[in-house]
Amino acid sequence: MKVFIVGGTGFVGVNLANRLVAGGGEVTALGLASGRPRGLDPAVSVIAADASVPGAWQQRLAGHEVVVNLAGASIFTRWTAKAKREIRASRLSTTRNVVDALPTGGGVTLVSTSAVGYYGFHGDEELGEDDGPGDDFLARLCVDWEAEALRARDRGVRVAIARFGIVLGPGGGVLGQMAPIFRAFLGGPLGSGRQWFSWIHVEDLFGALAHLAGRPQSAGPYNLTAPGPVTNRELTRELGRVLRRPALLPAPGFAVRLALGEFGNVLLEGQRVLPRRLLAEGFRFAHPDFAGALEDLAPGL
Repeated sequence: MKVFIVGGTGFVGVNLANRLVAGGGEVTALGLASGRPRGLDPAVSVIAADASVPGAWQQRLAGHEVVVNLAGASIFTRWTAKAKREIRASRLSTTRNVVDALPTGGGVTLVSTSAVGYYGFHGDEELGEDDGPGDDFLARLCVDWEAEALRARDRGVRVAIARFGIVLGPGGGVLGQMAPIFRAFLGGPLGSGRQWFSWIHVEDLFGALAHLAGRPQSAGPYNLTAPGPVTNRELTRELGRVLRRPALLPAPGFAVRLALGEFGNVLLEGQRVLPRRLLAEGFRFAHPDFAGALEDLAPGL
């Protein structure tokens, strides 16, 4: 299978590319930076280009059977007006250019990412793919982001929307940011600690993406989250246990909002999201529970 990964030189992209190559795939990774990212399999072809701008990279994309769109500026920052414009433009422009580069006539699959932020904030309510969107910045962004990807259906392309939860993996991602804080004895819950944290082990993420890419019947939105979401308090307790550090220093909600602005609400509210469609299609999670997932990842933290 020939796979083109947009945003393929980031944390998720590198690991996904390596897994696909190990399984016999032919992979091209597109990223902003020139040169090869650390840890990327030598068999992966790399293109350095800005996918938010049309260019020669679009001709290279057209020759692949599966396109995985992972591109987008990080949301893990203070949401200034400038940052919000960049977060939005990096996703919508890139997805628009990806869709415009896809051939017509069928035989191509687009797996385009979104986020569980689509649902907005619902407290303890369990959320599945049939639930509607929220009305905050991230939810509205996800709605527009998904709409850009779904335009590809007009070209005869099968489109699967992968709504990511928080990805847990070694060497990067959210654990790469949290582990040093806990090792410095500064870890603890955010705000009340009762907000839900919908997560997925990186290996299950890759498995789910491969499921969506390889199953012709899979189309539309899918929650890429583990079946066992946890509260922020449970998360910090388990991470502290695995790292052998206390998790007793709470970060008050006002302090989180002061430091991160509107993005602080995402960390203080959360969503309780379930992967109902993946489970209904028989997908098996290798790491369905949070404690077991952290134990598996502990050596790399």
